[in-house]
Amino acid sequence: MEDKVTMVRSVCPLDCPDACSLMVEKRNGRIVKVEGNKDHPVTKGVICHKVRKFPERTYHKERILYPLKRTGKKGTMAFQRISWEEAYDEIVTRFQRVIQTYGSEAILPYSFYGNMGILNSEGMDRRFFHKLGASFLDRTICNSAGAQGFRYTMGANKGIDPEETIYSKLILIWGCNAVSTNLHQVLYANEAKKRGAKIVVIDTHRNRTAKWADWFLQIRPGTDAALALGLMHVLIQENLIDTDFIQKYTIGFEELKKEALAYTPSITAKWTGLSEEEILSLARLYGQTTPSFIRIGNGLQHHENGGMAVRAIACLPALTGQWGIRGGGALKGNSGFFPFHRYKIQRPDLHQNPRAYTINMNQLGNALLDRSRPIKVLFVYNSNPAQVAPDQQKVRAGLLRDDLFTVVHDHFLTDTCRYADIVLPATTHFENWDLYKSYWHLYLQLHEPVIPPQGEAKSNFTLFKELAERMGFDDVAFRVTEEEMIKEIVEDIGIDYDELKKKGYVKIGAANNTFPQYFPTPSKKVEFYSERMKKEGLPPVPVFTPIQPMEKKFPLMLISGPNHQFLNSTFGNIAALKKLEGKPRLQIHPKDAIQRGIKTDDMVIVYNQRGRCRLSANVTEDCLEGTAVIQGLWWDDEQSRFQSVNVLTSQQLADMGRGACFFSTFVEVQKESQ
Repeated sequence: MEDKVTMVRSVCPLDCPDACSLMVEKRNGRIVKVEGNKDHPVTKGVICHKVRKFPERTYHKERILYPLKRTGKKGTMAFQRISWEEAYDEIVTRFQRVIQTYGSEAILPYSFYGNMGILNSEGMDRRFFHKLGASFLDRTICNSAGAQGFRYTMGANKGIDPEETIYSKLILIWGCNAVSTNLHQVLYANEAKKRGAKIVVIDTHRNRTAKWADWFLQIRPGTDAALALGLMHVLIQENLIDTDFIQKYTIGFEELKKEALAYTPSITAKWTGLSEEEILSLARLYGQTTPSFIRIGNGLQHHENGGMAVRAIACLPALTGQWGIRGGGALKGNSGFFPFHRYKIQRPDLHQNPRAYTINMNQLGNALLDRSRPIKVLFVYNSNPAQVAPDQQKVRAGLLRDDLFTVVHDHFLTDTCRYADIVLPATTHFENWDLYKSYWHLYLQLHEPVIPPQGEAKSNFTLFKELAERMGFDDVAFRVTEEEMIKEIVEDIGIDYDELKKKGYVKIGAANNTFPQYFPTPSKKVEFYSERMKKEGLPPVPVFTPIQPMEKKFPLMLISGPNHQFLNSTFGNIAALKKLEGKPRLQIHPKDAIQRGIKTDDMVIVYNQRGRCRLSANVTEDCLEGTAVIQGLWWDDEQSRFQSVNVLTSQQLADMGRGACFFSTFVEVQKESQ
């Protein structure tokens, strides 16, 4: 009998801006290969090597395929297999007992975008927890500070259509390791480069993207707003601005000018570590090149002043009149182009207490240890808080509480599962219906199941729908099928479902509500000066606030950016990718290493007032003096005694958007005692 080979369309579910269209090869019903879909207008058949490992991940020997119940102490990974009915009975009984004794706000969902599908990340789950009356989770761990900063300036999370960036003559990639995190933007930039464009990277670390660029400017961490204001100073002083655009489409220029005048090249150089000549050259290059495009990354917003940094950068295209020119403008995120009715999808009206307690996911540690408003049930899905949440000492102390009932829905026994009472098997995206949008390109994509659920795995959609039934929730919101929900979502925004199903993708938002025809700020213009910010107690024009270490005994600023092989903690257990990445390394500048007697491959202890972790040293000039860099979130390894780097990061929130401050972390490093 010959093998039956079929090719099936799919979509990458990872929390990545590219949202790649995939083609999956199946042999006798089993996935054997994942490739890019060459017919997709943006991703065009190119995918990262991580995604090619999806078959290995889908059929991994360690994948959870049945419900599990803890049999030993928390932290021991001691479980026994149970049935779904036993799991549901245990969960429902605990829910009912907690609600009766403590109230429904003692139940907290914890999730993010481990799966970017709308149905499985913010659909049936939100409906369920709203109806349950649970505490709200403020999901701000990733991009909320920068998104808010961009909105204050521009009014919406919209930017240039990335397909137009092939026409850009100057591309500034600011705080974004695009080679590792936004591959197709790099491909567009390469095409622009063939047409004569220059690629400039601004970052704190000489990463893969910095090494690829035509010109790399290495600035001190947390000084991005100072550089933006310094560029404005030169642009204004040398009349490299578009006065017609400013008069027609902006407000607050005089106030911005007054602030920028203080950031002379010498002052800006002092803060950023760049030379005056570099600042002048960059400003002149930007001011004299049209069209110019700024790709604003996630990195800079993870400082305590990160929201303001993004707001400041977002002012630059308006100063030089780049909006409305093909290939000109900026892009922080493009989620604003997708006009979904989130109220209809998530149904917050089902919650009987709209003023219920809200917990910021960056402060999970504090919430779990807060006895005044105790969390008694934690339900984790699409996330791994025992790796990704800051201040891990507190997070894990909270997870170890005997009186906390924790449920984890996942593919593998992650670090969070160590503390779970019930572990539920989750489907991979290959086993689900879903709808995917990008926060970079403008294509909505439909996903149909490629294979049946493996073992007894269930999707988030199915899990919460079935839990709703067992809780006695009889609302219509819980009786829809996956396909019915998708139809409702797309038809609500004027998309023909049959066309979407036939083609697999459709472009939306490209023709309407684009800059400069539409600025949805209160003034309907680009707001160099924001009255709204003033009312909210924030500086109304962009300012620079230096980051200061809390304690002088921790002199190195730690930057914990992404690596090339994993996506946050996802893929952290795939052997081939771990081999490519090597091992967890701390990059440290030679001068700092000499002071501490550290050489490459020495084992070092990185520590501060919150904790310590053990890493291998890499002495390199890729990082600045006074900084230390670690890339990637590695799962705990008891044999090597590696720990989560987030044992060092704090629960402090950024200047706006209630975002995380992972990068405003100060540490000391010492060679491990033999």
